[in-house]
Amino acid sequence: MTTTQRPVQMGLPRVRPRAGMSAADRPEVPELVDRFGRVARDLRVSITEKCSLRCTYCMPAEGLPQIPRERLLSVAEIVRLVRIAVTDLGVREVRFTGGEPLMRHDLEEIVAGCAAAVPGVPLTMTTNAVGLEHRARGLVAAGLSRVNVSLDSVDRAHFAELTRRDRLPAVLAGIRAAARVGLTPLKVNAVLMPETLAGAADLLQWCLDEGCRLRFIEEMALDADHAWDRDSIVDAARLLDVLGGRFTLHPVEREDPASPAEEWLVDGGPATVGIIASVTRNFCDACDRTRLTAEGTVRSCLFSDDEVDLRAGLRSGATDAELAAQWRAAMWDKWAGHGMDSAGFEPPRRSMGAIGG
Repeated sequence: MTTTQRPVQMGLPRVRPRAGMSAADRPEVPELVDRFGRVARDLRVSITEKCSLRCTYCMPAEGLPQIPRERLLSVAEIVRLVRIAVTDLGVREVRFTGGEPLMRHDLEEIVAGCAAAVPGVPLTMTTNAVGLEHRARGLVAAGLSRVNVSLDSVDRAHFAELTRRDRLPAVLAGIRAAARVGLTPLKVNAVLMPETLAGAADLLQWCLDEGCRLRFIEEMALDADHAWDRDSIVDAARLLDVLGGRFTLHPVEREDPASPAEEWLVDGGPATVGIIASVTRNFCDACDRTRLTAEGTVRSCLFSDDEVDLRAGLRSGATDAELAAQWRAAMWDKWAGHGMDSAGFEPPRRSMGAIGG
C-alpha cells in the first residue's frame, strides 16, 4: 500500500481552567451526570502517548510528538484520580489505555496502586499486546482483571502493512500469554476498513480457535493524518454479508444498553462475534464513559476538543472535593453525540493515540 505523507497537525485541545467554570443548573448529585440524563460509570485512563506500532487509522508514521515527562500524570496522581472517580463519582470500571500502556515501565505500579485504592473494582487494559508475553503474569499479580487486544489481521504481511511494523508474532504471543494467566474474557478489537474486510473471516476463525471474543469496530474519524472519509466506511451490514459466507450468524439481544457491541452467535454458539457500529448505528444516547488524558485533563467525549484540566489542581493543593466538582462540571457539558453522520462534522484535533481509547 502506498501512502502520501502529509504534515501532521496535532493541534491543541481547548483546555478550560478551574476558574470560570459554571454548572449552576446541574443537579446536586454525586455521580457524573450530563444534561441528557446519562451517567458516566466507565473510566478510561490514558497513561502515555507512546506506542510500539504505527496503525494507519490512529498514528502518523513518525509517531506522535512526545509529551514531556513532567506533563504526564505520575503514578500517585493517577491513583488519586482513580480513587476519586470510584469513591466520590460512582465509577464502576477503570480501563488503562494509551498510546500503548505497556510503553510505561511503571504500569505494574499504576495497576497495583489503583487495586489497593479501589479494591473490587475491575481494572482492565486496552493494548496491542506487543511485550505482553513478558509482563502478563506481573500485571495479574498487580491486580489487572482483563485485557482488550487491538488486532486487525492475522496475515503477517497485511499486519505489517497496517501497523507499519512486523510484530504479529509478538502480538499473538502476548494474547496467548494473557490467556494462560487468566486475563479473561480476552477480547480482540479489529478496526473495520476496506483493507481488512477480505481477512475478516480468517480473523474470526483464529479468535474462535484461540477462545477470544472478537469485536469489529467501524473506523472513526480519529486518525492523526485526518484522512478519514465517511464514504469509505465499511458498515455492519457489509461485514455481516462477508462473514455470512463462512459462518452462520444469529443476532443476540443486547443485555446492557450501554454496551457498544451488537452480538451475533456464530454457528449456533456459544461463541459470538460483536460489531461496534460507532458511525452508522451510534450508541451515543447510552454512552457511560468519561476519559482522562495522559496529561490529566477530563475529556467528556472522544470527539469534543473541550478538556478540563485536573493536573493543575492536583499540583496546586486542590482537595478531593474540589477535583470531583471540576470533573462533575466537565461531564455536565458532555455533547449529545459525536455528529459523524452530519454534513458539517469536523474531526477532533487530537487523534485516538493522543486521547486514549
